Amino acid sequence: MHKGFLKTAALLGALSVALGAFGAHGLKKYLDQNDLQVFETAVRYQFYHAFALLAVGILYATFPGKLMQWAGRLFIAGTILFSGSLYLLSYIKYAQLPLNWVGAITPIGGVCFIAGWLLLFVAAAKRS
Repeated sequence: MHKGFLKTAALLGALSVALGAFGAHGLKKYLDQNDLQVFETAVRYQFYHAFALLAVGILYATFPGKLMQWAGRLFIAGTILFSGSLYLLSYIKYAQLPLNWVGAITPIGGVCFIAGWLLLFVAAAKRS
């Protein structure tokens, strides 16, 4: 399981850099400052949680078990739901689509992030 987390973390990290560069250089002429901040928030949280997933992949060798696996899975789910919904919101603004409900997905991703961090704590604390 840890190799899968390490590989996924590496891909999410690379994608964060690529999307961050795209946002910084390619979106300025298409989105206003508020919408750019939404995109930048998505990139930032994706990057944070690529590192968190990398940590889970490394720590799994010392703290193996279901809690650590679920922490990694929740970081992945959070990235998809939180950052993914913000990327989608940015696209919706650009394309001027009437899809206002997409923002309701973002907090679910945030809960996944929080739960992942809590499970990481519990997994490490159980070992003490």
